[in-house]
Amino acid sequence: MIPLLFRSRPLSYFFRKKHSTHKRAEHSGTISVCCCNKNNRTAFSFCAFASVFCGQLPRLSMLLCRVSAVSHALARWGRRSHRGGGLLRRAHPFSSSRCHGVGSGEGSAQPAKTGAAQGLYQDTVLLPRTEFPMKLTGQKLLDRELQIQQDCGFADLYSWQRERKAKKEFCLHDGPPYANGDPHVGHALNKILKDIRNRFEMLRGRQVHYIPGWDCHGLPIELKALGELGTSGLTPLQIRQKARDFAEGAIARQKAAFQRWGVMADWDQCYYTFDGAYEAAQLKVFQEMHSKGLIYQDYKPIFWSPSSRTALAEAELEYNPEHVSRAIYATFPLTTLPQKIASEKAGLESVSVLVWTTQPWTIPANQAICYMPNAQYSVVKRADTSQLLLVAMERVASMAALLGTELESVGTFTGSQLEGGMCKHPTIPDKEVPLLPANHVTMAKGTGLVHTAPAHGMDDYSVASQFKLSVECIVDEDGKFTEPAGPELHNLSVMREGTDKVISMLKECGALVKEEQCVHSYPYDWRTKQPVIIRPSKQWFINTASLKDKAKEALQKVRVLPESAKGSLLAMLDRRTYWCISRQRSWGVPIPVFYHKDTGEALVNKHTVSHIAQLFKEKGSDCWWELPIETLLPPEVLKKSKAGPVTDYVRGEDVLDIWFDSGASWAAVLEESDPRADAYVEGKDQIGGWFQSSLLTSVAVRNKAPYKSLVVHGFAVSEKGEKMSKSLGNVVDPDTVINGGKDPDMPAYGADALRWWVAESNIFSEVQIGPTALNSARDSISKLRNTLKFLLGNLHGFDPRTQAVDSKEMHYIDQYMLHLLREYSMKVTDAYSEFDAGRVIRVLQAFITRDLSSFYFSIIKDRLYCDPEDSLGRRSCQTVLEEVLDGVTRSIAPILPHLAEEVYLHAPGHDKGETLFKSGWIKSSSVWRRPGLEEVVEGACAIRDSFLSSIPGKNAAKYDLTIAIEPGLLFELMESLQEEPTSTSSQLVELMMAARVNLTSELPRDLPADALLNHGTFLINLEGGVIREDSAYDIAVVPTSAARCPRCRRYTAESADCLCPRCQTVVSQAH
Repeated sequence: MIPLLFRSRPLSYFFRKKHSTHKRAEHSGTISVCCCNKNNRTAFSFCAFASVFCGQLPRLSMLLCRVSAVSHALARWGRRSHRGGGLLRRAHPFSSSRCHGVGSGEGSAQPAKTGAAQGLYQDTVLLPRTEFPMKLTGQKLLDRELQIQQDCGFADLYSWQRERKAKKEFCLHDGPPYANGDPHVGHALNKILKDIRNRFEMLRGRQVHYIPGWDCHGLPIELKALGELGTSGLTPLQIRQKARDFAEGAIARQKAAFQRWGVMADWDQCYYTFDGAYEAAQLKVFQEMHSKGLIYQDYKPIFWSPSSRTALAEAELEYNPEHVSRAIYATFPLTTLPQKIASEKAGLESVSVLVWTTQPWTIPANQAICYMPNAQYSVVKRADTSQLLLVAMERVASMAALLGTELESVGTFTGSQLEGGMCKHPTIPDKEVPLLPANHVTMAKGTGLVHTAPAHGMDDYSVASQFKLSVECIVDEDGKFTEPAGPELHNLSVMREGTDKVISMLKECGALVKEEQCVHSYPYDWRTKQPVIIRPSKQWFINTASLKDKAKEALQKVRVLPESAKGSLLAMLDRRTYWCISRQRSWGVPIPVFYHKDTGEALVNKHTVSHIAQLFKEKGSDCWWELPIETLLPPEVLKKSKAGPVTDYVRGEDVLDIWFDSGASWAAVLEESDPRADAYVEGKDQIGGWFQSSLLTSVAVRNKAPYKSLVVHGFAVSEKGEKMSKSLGNVVDPDTVINGGKDPDMPAYGADALRWWVAESNIFSEVQIGPTALNSARDSISKLRNTLKFLLGNLHGFDPRTQAVDSKEMHYIDQYMLHLLREYSMKVTDAYSEFDAGRVIRVLQAFITRDLSSFYFSIIKDRLYCDPEDSLGRRSCQTVLEEVLDGVTRSIAPILPHLAEEVYLHAPGHDKGETLFKSGWIKSSSVWRRPGLEEVVEGACAIRDSFLSSIPGKNAAKYDLTIAIEPGLLFELMESLQEEPTSTSSQLVELMMAARVNLTSELPRDLPADALLNHGTFLINLEGGVIREDSAYDIAVVPTSAARCPRCRRYTAESADCLCPRCQTVVSQAH
């Protein structure tokens, strides 16, 4: 019975009932006589001329969809049904029932290609026709890509979209790559990832703001430009010119590569950190931060690279986990016992404090020994030498094992009782150092008593600041001991022979207790790959401690992908108390500071900086060295600064840290109306680099982040997951990927294959590249081209502007395909919006494999090839194919712009000269999602699945199918596909892929003995669950008695040598 709720509305309320577009036809020359009885059915047929018999006899026109060549007839129906034994239930979610065709065979609807039929009918079959090549390789592929770039205006696309009107803008700010070498796969990963998003945003109508840039200053460029010459004998201007020339060469090579990869930009309007206008904007940020007291000069320990002879910031360090240090245990004899210990214990006059350090060269700079106030300390006696040592009680057992002797406790004290103690310095006669409390002391390693050299440690410096200790530096810029270190150490390298000498001196005076090799993580210069040291120097700093809270608050409003990267950003902000921004090099932006000749006092204020910024904007920063100081510091500026005569001052020689250079890019590049980018997209190394420097400068000046979202991607690595290096021979050159190499394993893949590799990769982890990944990309594109060629071939002669069929007039299966296309377009749009191009590819491949190739294409090929060219059924199908072609082509365009434009050149429906990227995003319509449509087709597919499972491995086209459904919703759904009780040409027949379908309310009692039976249920869910009905059905399958048509190969002919009614009509009209 039909539920009352459903009866209250006509079926057309949920979906429009469609009848078969094939009409009954009368054909001359054939009489069909059928004799049936209860036990068997025998068909007799013969041919005769119409003149012999009494007139023309009508015969039903028959149509059955051709079945695709798919080998798995038993694959399970998954999206709407789940079968247990013989019972078919509808299940959620939908998976792949439509994916299962029937094995190719004689019953498939391919036209006959052998014998007499080929000659008779081949010209009447509408086979695919297109000039679009299924495969392009080698030089043809490369030539085609370059031709596409030229013909489709790749070079002008960015400027075009900037000039068009758009309601919204999408700004992706380009983090500047370093201009110090050739393009590599890391560049490809980053630039293509950005371009995919930019092209997507442009296609959907937004105005994209993307200005490529380059980081042009810094030591790596300077070192490479000078080579073995070094800086000796060269003036700053000579050094700068060589560095500029080198950077410009690298930029030219990288820019050419980015263009070849199809990256969309105005390549004549890039930004460079060595441009005068950029440098002026950078100085404006410097001036505002200085005015707020955030930039200051100080003398304190910083990371110093002896190999580069310059200060380094934390972001310029690489930590080597395999660094080996010579760690020592040394004694500092107590000369003055702490008062609280002296009053309680006697006989402790010869106690020595035991310390541990991995940097023995810092012992001569020792100014104190620190203890933990709340910890317990013990004086222990060595069993082997009777020596008394002061160590933390928690470390006694470890020390006994290390020294290989028992340690007897003589006395125990709290750390606070050590206050007031004084120790004799082991290598400097007559020098005493105090015992001091400190919070940085730990018990994880060592003795619990920390050797403190304020000039060579950050924590040590904090202790010195608190207790007013000396911070004298005894190490020069080359990492060698200076004269104040003493004659024995003078000019010795602290990391090499200087360390040897200090250990020797400790041994000579009896202070060395133990030496051992210590493997630990140690900071290296990221450019020279050499160890750094900590030494004090007068430098310029940013007070990041005062910015941290604001920066963290601003970061909470930023969307970070992946989310885990936000924790890393916050952790790095916490660790950074100050940022050293001065560098002792020539190739960079000069710090706009003048120093008094006598006092050394710095002259820097808004008047001096503004004047220098204007000069830089007009002349470039070379003018800092080119112009006389009278021009740099004119009388009006001196007057406003209330400074003395210009002759009292000299210009500074330091340049700004390159992280400050690039970190101020938001001020120089983004539009002034809202200098906040929608996204910054860079590798994970920028968490402590550009992401952080940009955040700190922006928060300092404007109290907000310069970006709304951050995308943090991984690094490109070899297929074995190894970091690429020339020594390992695993470097993949993107130019070789595109153009091919000498190795036969590296053919010419083209730019689109490189882009596919980027899109398909999981960018949030390490991204592997090599022959396996590239071959996979090439094969995937080849399969895609095959599908696109099929679509184009079947649209030959079709013009959607004049021949398209309204969706309401289409076959149900065609309407349903538009419904699936609508779903596909929404999924793809969402994935692109999430920077998830990998999901785009997965959705694309599932759509092509499941919804198109294995389902829709297999059903409609007969209609495409064998129906009359202008029939409604064929035009309905072509309308859908054109929409699918258009939707798929646009969906792949951000990833594969060359292929997309190539397809568009062959596609119907637009004027010559139009390009895809100027014509918008996927044009799916909400009308395509119709109530009830999904239930109609998927209900039929559930029944079809039961049918196919009844004849595993056999050709469905050779069978007649009887479907029995009790009156109700499901029956009416199937009636919308087949109004007649029996048919060979209905839409239900097309979906079932059978020879004939009988639709009835119950199975006949006189079924033949060889009939195959099956049953199942289908859950109908309409109006969001308001209407639900679990409907049962039964099916009976028997071999058909019809013959195969020699033209369409469907089993709808009266005899093997006669055409089926449909083909008779088509052939007669053709002649």
